[in-house]
Amino acid sequence: MKRTAPIVYFDVGSPYAYLALERAERVLGVEPVWQPVLVGALFKLTGRSSWALGDFARRQAGMAEVERRAAAYGLPPVRWPDPWPDDYLTAMRAATYAHRLGRTLEFARAATHAAFQDGRDLGRPETVIAAGEAICLPERELRAAVADPEVKAELRAATEAAHARGVFGVPTVAVGEELFWGDDRLEDAARARSA
Repeated sequence: MKRTAPIVYFDVGSPYAYLALERAERVLGVEPVWQPVLVGALFKLTGRSSWALGDFARRQAGMAEVERRAAAYGLPPVRWPDPWPDDYLTAMRAATYAHRLGRTLEFARAATHAAFQDGRDLGRPETVIAAGEAICLPERELRAAVADPEVKAELRAATEAAHARGVFGVPTVAVGEELFWGDDRLEDAARARSA
């Protein structure tokens, strides 16, 4: 029986998705399918909110945990964008366009490196365009794509389909019918895949 590749649902504005992007293929033992979804829309659909909003102590603890994990994984020190979080709709439309082109991981890495290694705000269209240009997506093409009603609908549909499947946050790895939420669940997903 042929196994299908795991699916990783992600949003480039999530530092935990950044951590997953950096190590998922190695941990899972196969290149997963990278599926862009809009985490803000998932929060609305589930009635949840980001840990980074509201309680200051919780936000500080979460940021410290991201920094600890990045160091443990051998990644550069995290540089937080200001502001963070922001509105990542344009960035995720760009990720959706890259997904159409079969360049999802390339764009996602360029975007998350800009955000969490360089401290650049992905809520700014210029940062999104620069991430696209870093992987040779021309500015004019990317600007047209993020305004394209079909790209907008594609991101909305992918997010709604993820929600219908039970995804409520990012990163989430789907192995068959099982869902594993969090970059710290990659090893569990890998075990499920090899079972």
